[in-house]
Amino acid sequence: MEDNHAHHHDRHASHHAADFLKKFWVALVLCVPIFFYSEMARSVFGIQGPSFSGSEYVGLVLGSIVFFYCGWVFLKSSYGELKDRQPGMMTLIALAITAAYLYSFVSVTEGTRHDLLFELSSLIAIMLLGHWIEMRSVQGAQGALKELARLLPDTAEVIRNGNVRSISLNELEAGDRILVRPGAKVPADGEIIEGQSELNESIITGESKPVSKSEGMKAIAGSINGDGSLTIKVTGIGEGTFLAGVMRLVADAQASKSRLQMLSDQAAFYLTLITVGAGALTFIAWIIAQAGIGTATERLIAVLVIACPHALGLAIPLVAAISTAMAARNGLLIRERRALESARNIDTVLFDKTGTLTEGVFAVTSLSSDEALALAAAVETHSEHPIAKAVVMEAKARGLAVGDAQNFKRIAGAGVQAEVEGRTVFVGQRSGEDIVVEIDGKNAGSITVADKVRPEAKEAIASLKHMNVQVAMITGDSQEVARDVARQLGIQEYFSRARPEEKAEKVKLLQSQGKKVAMVGDGVNDAPALTQADIGIAIGAGTNVAIESAGIILVRSDPRDIPKIFLLSRLTYRKMIQNLFWATGYNVVAIPLAAGVLAFKGVVLQPALAAIFMSASTVIVAANAMLLRNQKF
Repeated sequence: MEDNHAHHHDRHASHHAADFLKKFWVALVLCVPIFFYSEMARSVFGIQGPSFSGSEYVGLVLGSIVFFYCGWVFLKSSYGELKDRQPGMMTLIALAITAAYLYSFVSVTEGTRHDLLFELSSLIAIMLLGHWIEMRSVQGAQGALKELARLLPDTAEVIRNGNVRSISLNELEAGDRILVRPGAKVPADGEIIEGQSELNESIITGESKPVSKSEGMKAIAGSINGDGSLTIKVTGIGEGTFLAGVMRLVADAQASKSRLQMLSDQAAFYLTLITVGAGALTFIAWIIAQAGIGTATERLIAVLVIACPHALGLAIPLVAAISTAMAARNGLLIRERRALESARNIDTVLFDKTGTLTEGVFAVTSLSSDEALALAAAVETHSEHPIAKAVVMEAKARGLAVGDAQNFKRIAGAGVQAEVEGRTVFVGQRSGEDIVVEIDGKNAGSITVADKVRPEAKEAIASLKHMNVQVAMITGDSQEVARDVARQLGIQEYFSRARPEEKAEKVKLLQSQGKKVAMVGDGVNDAPALTQADIGIAIGAGTNVAIESAGIILVRSDPRDIPKIFLLSRLTYRKMIQNLFWATGYNVVAIPLAAGVLAFKGVVLQPALAAIFMSASTVIVAANAMLLRNQKF
């Protein structure tokens, strides 16, 4: 089961994070006595722990505990990095702490009283804290998966041989008939074969109104039943459900390391090379200057300690985790991190009209007379066509008396005709959505029907224009309809009568003019265009979550969420760059100081001070990433 897998993974992560936290506290507590027996306490603060026989070994004993118990994680991870020939963060930390430990061990056993045990312990404590913060942020992203997993009930009531019994979800099979009682959650995707109720599908479609459901309609796992009882024939279970699809999308989104994240991994790799190089040079330079092996080693260790790129390791993952979580809270499912990152460069948004800018529901917008409407409604009563339905609904809404129609017949390519109260009434489509009504061959009026424009679409388009993003529209409808909708929404550029396969061509056309295009569609027939576009945005996850072609999915089918994508993308990018600047800038200044470039001026960066600076840069980066959370949309 997807669910257990997610839980297991999650438990592993949280156990891991708790472990980091526990070791952090151990290191922190041991730092206190180690400090009192350190050279720093003696020479800088003039204080010293109580001395007794063997007291010179207190620091070494406690320091060894910190090194082996608390620092082991870093040593183990660095081994993994080196094995993959990808030295990064962990390798740097391991180098610094190992060098410091060996140096201290030798100096204590030889009685020189020069040791770096306090620096070593405080460094490990700070590193553990940094990693804990990072793991927490990653877990936050996994929390989204847990939330989704929680939407499913634990058991299903299955009907077998006329009896209802409760079974666990993983025993459920496609084809089973299940009973969903009032108020219960639907355990699997299926088709309703008996009963009537209202289902709250808000988690899936973002639509807060419960949707009324009856026989033959679909039910989606995770939706909540209203006050009717339903019998459902299971069509999708476990991996096959809509919800599992969403969970896979969320998992993919978190796993898809963004290009910027690769950037921070690369930065760590180069920093490792630079540090090792700088460390070696420093050591050699001090030896040549005949400063003695002690000073040379101390400088070498200061360089290694200070170069630990903690801030760098935190810079990108934190921002990425926060932005994915913010997106989810705002109804955006980011399937590919890259889509969110490149959104800031988009300059043109191409909307598919039906279902995105319009409601896909037809309504009568004007008519020449009530009589024409009543007659047309009489003829169209039994038709299933959406336009015919709109005519009938309007007649009912106006409370008109609709007569009975006899001898109904279709006239190919022209329209329909019937006898209403002894007169021959013909109803035909003239152009686009104009309907003509003729009585006994004479024109008796006309009715105009149009797809309703969504009020939210107007706002969305205004916001996009405000952000200097151009808007274009594409539709399979006639030129007239397209022009009308474009005019209502204030869209200059539009393509009409576009067949599904032509939609991708139009995207290419815009791209050939050097535009960066985001395509917004509601699914199935827009897939090729969504893939062709620089970013595919699928609207209405409810229809077809497996819109694998889209990089971003709008959970609520609300076009106003589109400007949010661009906003979030711009904010995220700005934060990532700021953080990389803080994280690397600090090293640029600190490494030469640690190496002792200004030693002749009496300015030497002590490893302990180095460790404090380093944690400061980490805190700045983490705090800066957290600021992203407060950004309002």
